[in-house]
Amino acid sequence: ELGFYYIGPVDGHDLENLIPILQNLRDSPSSKPIFLHIKTEKGYGYAPALKASDKMHGVGRFDVTTGRQQKPQGGPPTYTSVFANTLCELARQDPAVVGITAAMPGGTGLDNFGKFFPKRTFDVGIA
Repeated sequence: ELGFYYIGPVDGHDLENLIPILQNLRDSPSSKPIFLHIKTEKGYGYAPALKASDKMHGVGRFDVTTGRQQKPQGGPPTYTSVFANTLCELARQDPAVVGITAAMPGGTGLDNFGKFFPKRTFDVGIA
């Protein structure tokens, strides 16, 4: 247990059960670190998110009916695009550079890396 007070796994979609657990933990006199293991399904109950397993983990404005994200026009490049482009450039210069993602290649920019370096791209799943 590594000194943690462990609770779980708890169904993160069952709010009638989850909220009292959170309140009890908040009010607990224990000084031990708390590890609350909550299991959820990304996109639970929302069809556009369920259909896009690698998208909609953290989004800006979007149309609730269609799930289509409203991308801002212009502005500076995103962190993801800067990271992906830099990683690709480094990989062109150094054959030892690889890309590792945890089941989110689109959200991390490694989908782009994988197009250019498919044998150097590894998806380890949610570990």
